[in-house]
Amino acid sequence: MEKNIFVTRPLLPPLEEFIPYLENIWESQHLTNAGPYHQQLEKELAEYLGVEHLCLFSNGTLALLTAFQVLGITGEVITTPYSFVATAHSLLWNGLTPVFVDTDPDTFNLDADKLEQAITPATTAILPVHCYGIPCNTRKIEELADAYGLKVIYDAAHAFGVKQNGVSVLRQGDLSILSFHATKVFNTIEGGAIICHDAKMKQRIDYLKNFGFVNETTVVAAGINGKMNELQAAYGLLQLQHIDKALDDRGRLYRHYNMLLADIPGVSLIAVPEDVTWNYAYYPIMVNEDFALTRDELYELLKDNHIMARRYFYPLISSFFMYKFAESASRENLPVAHQLAGKVICLPLYPGLEESIQNNIAGLIKNAAATSPHSSPLIMAQ
Repeated sequence: MEKNIFVTRPLLPPLEEFIPYLENIWESQHLTNAGPYHQQLEKELAEYLGVEHLCLFSNGTLALLTAFQVLGITGEVITTPYSFVATAHSLLWNGLTPVFVDTDPDTFNLDADKLEQAITPATTAILPVHCYGIPCNTRKIEELADAYGLKVIYDAAHAFGVKQNGVSVLRQGDLSILSFHATKVFNTIEGGAIICHDAKMKQRIDYLKNFGFVNETTVVAAGINGKMNELQAAYGLLQLQHIDKALDDRGRLYRHYNMLLADIPGVSLIAVPEDVTWNYAYYPIMVNEDFALTRDELYELLKDNHIMARRYFYPLISSFFMYKFAESASRENLPVAHQLAGKVICLPLYPGLEESIQNNIAGLIKNAAATSPHSSPLIMAQ
């Protein structure tokens, strides 16, 4: 039976390197509650990412939930429909109302030029997503936020290590949220973090993720249990030793795909801005109308050949029953997002992926394109 090739595969450090960490945990019997590995990982990650303060969580969704709590967000929050469902679910769990704004056709992020028209007296915050790790238009978003007195929380689940003009994108906004899920560029099996900009905010977040406890007898807020345990933290410390090589591998694979797919009519690629240091988190392609197959037909063709590509992000969040009845979720309000949801497919990309497999994937796409009556060259999104 032929082995399936999935869209991603977790970066696993050498097992023999992890064993000493486990032995230390067993010896100390310190499994959770901000143990030594937890504290060390917070410090080393903050240094690596170039941020002031980082608060570890057991997963990225709990980090998102806590972000809205710590900022006291109420009412309406403007966000994108083109993301993983956790983005909007975190709003509903906080009793907030998502307001969807259409997507920029070039970056696949929330369209900052359409943001202002969505602001109402009930709007208190903006929740943009750095989709695929490509930065949002942070300048425009934060100019509007300042003008209207809004908070900005970036869902930066894809943006580990991403920089713009040499500065971490995680330094933008009031808070940024990372995911360290097994499918992400950097993982702690499950995990996440909130990036904040001052020690006082970090202390408030740390209280909230530990039930609101300040000490053994004092509770200052209705907190949650969002703590990362010592096994996850130890795993993360080991991952950090291998992350630079993993990013280099991703970049090499990204460039190899670009070379293979450069002349296929009906297929276009996302363009990475020149001022962005990217992490190569995903490899999305757009299957346009002049391709021989629809996106979904190509998806099925790849799957029939054991290539488990993913249609990130389809369906749109705004299409799910808990959101679709909102006025902002109407198809007429989100034409670009619906277009992208019907065109984009992400190809396998992860450290250890063999170039021969990339060659096979590109061959399947090229063979499909050869049946097309169109012959226009690939056009890169600008």
